[in-house]
Formats: sequence, structure tokens, C-alpha cells
Amino acid sequence: MNIPQHSLVLYKNGPARVASLGDKLEIELEDGRSLRVRPKDVLLLHPGPLRGLREMEHLPPGEVEAACELLEGEQTTLPDLAELVYGAYTPATAWATWRRLDEGLYFQGTPEAIMVRPLAEVARERVAREAKAAEREAWNEFLSRARAGRCAAEDAAFLHEIEEVAWGQREQSRVLQALDCGQNPESAHGLLLRLGHWDGTINPYPQRIGAPLAAAVADLPELPDEPRLDLTGLAAYAIDDEGNLDPDDALSLDGNRLWVHIADAAALVPPDSPADREARARGATLYLPETTVPMLPAAAVPQLGLGLSEITPALSFGLTLDADGVVTDVEIAPSRVRVRRLSYEEVELRLDEEPFRTLHELASRHRTRRRANRAVFIDLPEVKMQVADGRVSIKPLPRSRSRMLVTEAMLMAGEAAARFALEHGLPFPFTTQDVAVGDADREPAGLAAMYALRRSLRPRQYSGQPGSHGGLGLDVYAQVTSPLRRYLDLVAHQQLRAFLRGGDPLEAQAIIERVGAAEAAARGIRRAERLSREHWTVVYLQQHPGWQGEGVLVEKRMPRGVVLIPELALEARVKVGEGVAPDSILPLRLTGIELPAREVYFRLER
Repeated sequence: MNIPQHSLVLYKNGPARVASLGDKLEIELEDGRSLRVRPKDVLLLHPGPLRGLREMEHLPPGEVEAACELLEGEQTTLPDLAELVYGAYTPATAWATWRRLDEGLYFQGTPEAIMVRPLAEVARERVAREAKAAEREAWNEFLSRARAGRCAAEDAAFLHEIEEVAWGQREQSRVLQALDCGQNPESAHGLLLRLGHWDGTINPYPQRIGAPLAAAVADLPELPDEPRLDLTGLAAYAIDDEGNLDPDDALSLDGNRLWVHIADAAALVPPDSPADREARARGATLYLPETTVPMLPAAAVPQLGLGLSEITPALSFGLTLDADGVVTDVEIAPSRVRVRRLSYEEVELRLDEEPFRTLHELASRHRTRRRANRAVFIDLPEVKMQVADGRVSIKPLPRSRSRMLVTEAMLMAGEAAARFALEHGLPFPFTTQDVAVGDADREPAGLAAMYALRRSLRPRQYSGQPGSHGGLGLDVYAQVTSPLRRYLDLVAHQQLRAFLRGGDPLEAQAIIERVGAAEAAARGIRRAERLSREHWTVVYLQQHPGWQGEGVLVEKRMPRGVVLIPELALEARVKVGEGVAPDSILPLRLTGIELPAREVYFRLER
């Protein structure tokens, strides 16, 4: 290619003037620099003469679309196109035409073979380019705001991408990468807090874990018209925390015979019904400080909750306790009961009255027997946590005789059900626990010893095979008292109901499959509940920035020890001196929190 002196050439996508010729060309650039380049490194746009690149600064607007309409679908060259668009082929019009070719909107190809695009195609391309330009502008403006710790309403799409990472719904985010944040839920959570898009009232953990947050939708049948044992003549009491919404157990006395009445959930939820399959997938009711997501459809509680109507259907467990506290003379029957609801506080004030005096005596006798069987008794602090309108309340749960009464009655019912299943060869979801703590004190006095004992215990197990529950001090046991909110309790009721009605109980293999499915789902529920409680505890302290209180040293891991704060049921790591003994009461002051990490920091008050 012959390149004349003083011609216009293209060099690295910019204009250049050829100042002199030779083995190499000397060219002048827009910024005033001169370079020596090979002829093959440039592309001739106009032969000149071009006195200087400033000649190309002023250019008439041209008739680009008219040229497109005239040449639509045809091929042309750069000189001919410059003539058509600008009326002349000059260095300035050659450069302007090249720029049109380079942008690729109206024209495509090379200077020697330029294809003219149809105007309809150009219009579509322009819309797409404008949209991309607007998207780039929005992206850059968002990044600018985000780096300043702000966000705006128009940032919703970018913020949603961060939320998806915080909720565990995606692993990567270009937003997090652009802002130099870690690609993990904790970093995403922290960014959303810094931008003010989230605050402490957003609890990401249930959604992050995949816990079910939507209500159960399966339809429930009407309660079957069937014979039931009439126990409405016995005074029955559903004893629970104030404000409980799903009462599923109640107690009666008939002389010295204890009746434990349980909501008859299996009457409405038979095996493999839509409600049963949905409950199996959930595993349990999800209890969060801010809300409750029931395991069963909403219609179950109004129909089955004990004390929510004048007469309630139940599955009642009758039993007698001998002088040694052993459960005997077990009877299980579908029933009708008349239940009155009471709080633990109300019963605590009436323990000298009947039937509460006798109920408490039976509970104490059963507890004494379990103690003799080397049951484990751990009395670590517990709290009731609630969230209303974004405010967190935490109230310690008192250790009361009324709570012990109900706990022991539920254990008696579980033991009675397990014995009944064994006696009748009924496949059943038993609960077992192997306690391998040797000669350790199974009822320690101090919080430090209780904490250590709890850490040493093996988890309870659910199985289709019976076995001892060492933690409870029972030879055989099954959970049966919460079929509205625990799936394996519901399975136990389904088995008992089938046996009592002369139906076909599930086979042992079906029980094993249900145990596996329910436990897998319930593990997620328990984890969501635990992490949510930790989250809301941190939010509570965020709402009380001047918090001061007491903690008890339960484990020494120098230089920091594990401190249990009873009024919050919170474990924290605090720097303590070597001379501080376990069970020491330590005055604490809150010094900081990290909400995404659920970390709280305290220092000892001197």
C-alpha cells in the first residue's frame, strides 16, 4: 500500500499525519508526539495533503441516515461514503466517516468494503445501546453511593443481588466483588447494614438455611364421627406459658390415676395424607422470636388445641404410678375432654390445692425414681424471647415447681406410650440417649459443672428400635406429647391410632424412613431457631448499648474464658485473669457488637 507524505492514517485507532517517508514512517499524533512506525502498522484513510490534525476539529453534521436509506443493504468504500454523507472526501470527512464505521451502528466492515445496515436494524441497535449506556451509568452511580455508605431507591436490583447472597440463595455477586467485599453471606449482610438497606430487624438465618417460612397449605378433613372415651367429667388443665398459641397437652386426675391428654392430631392427619407429607418435609414447627411457622395447616390448632373449645378431642394416656415411681397400668384411648387453660404462674400459686397437690406429688415421685436411675439434671438458664415492632424483649424463665410438674407428666406419658408399643409389638419411633459420663455427677450444683456436663453429652437419637434414654433415666421412652409441632410425635400417634382402631399400623421400615426424613428436616429447624435467637440477642444488646450485668465463668480458656450471662442465656468469651475461678460472678459491661457475625464483646468492670 502506497502511503503518501502528509496523508491521514489510522494508528492504534487514532488519527495520525505522515510527516516523512522512508523505511519507516514518521507520524505525528494528536498529542503532538512524533513516532517512527512501519507502514504496515498504519491504515491509510486519506492521501492528503493534511497540514495538521487540527484541520479535522470542525466538521459539518452530515446526512448519515439519508446515506443509509440510499445505500441500504449495499456495499461501498470509505471515500464514496464520505462524499455521500458529508458532500466531500477530505481528511476531516474521512476521519469522521471512519469514526462512524468504527462505532458499528450505521456501518460495518473495512474502509475498502463497508456494509450499510438497514435503518430498522439501526433503530433496534440504538435502543439496545442506549439501554446498556443507562445500565452502565446506573451501575457507576450505585458504586459511587455504595462506597460512600449510601443507597437509593433506584439501586433495588443491585441491592437484591446482595440480599440473595445474604440469604444464601447465590454464591457470587459482582456487586460484592466491585466493592471488595467477601463472597459470603456474612459479608453481604454487613454491606446491607452499612448501606442502611437492612437493619437489625432483618433476620436472614431461616431463609439462609432453607427453613420453611410459608404456611402449610394442605387441606384437613372433618373430624371423624367415631367412638371416644368420655372424660369430660374430669377436670383437665392445659398448663403453659402465658400467651401460648398451640396448647397440645393437658392433665387430669381420677383418684390417684393420672391422665395426660394430647391433641389428637392423627385423627385429621393420617399417614401419607397431603398434610402428613407436608409435615414430614418440615419436621417440626419453626419457633422464631418474631414469628411461628406451624408444622400443620392453620386449621389444625382451632380444631385440636386443648381448651380452645368447650369440648376437645384428644388421645388420652392413663397411667398409675406405684410407690417407687414406676409407670404401670397403662391405658390409651381416643377421648373427649373439657379443658381449662392455666399459666405456670397461676398453678404455682395453687400447688397446695387439689388436684395440683397430688399432681406435684406424682411428679416428684417420678423424678425421684429417675434420679435413682442416674438421670442427668442440668439446670442452665433459659429465657423467653419475643420480637414485636422491631423491639426485642428477653425475660428469664423461672425454675418453678409447676414447670417440673408438667415436665414429669409429659415424661410419664412418653414412657407409657413406649411401654405400650413394646407390649403390643407396635413399630414405633423411640427416643434414646447413650450417656457416657462415667462416675461424673449427673446433677451438678454449679453452672460451670452443668456447662461441662452438657458439652459431654451425646445427642439423643430417634430409632425404630427401643433402647434406654440415659439422660432421662428411663429404660424406654418416646416423645408423644407434641403431635401438633413435632413430626415424630405425630407418627407415634398415627401408630397408636391405627392399633386402637383395628387398622394397619406402619411397618418398621416405614418408621425408619420417617425417622430419617423428619430428623433431617428438624435439624434445619433447630439450627434456624438457634441462629435466630443468637441474632435477636445481639439486636437486643444493640438496642441497649449501655447494658451492664453479671456473668458466670463456666470454662477457662486463657486468656479468655467462656462466661454465661443468665439473664440473656448468652455465652460470651471475656478476658479474665488467671486467678478467676469457675463459677465466679463477674460484673460485665457491653463494649461492642458485630451483628453479621453474631458476636458480642464485653469487658470486666473493675
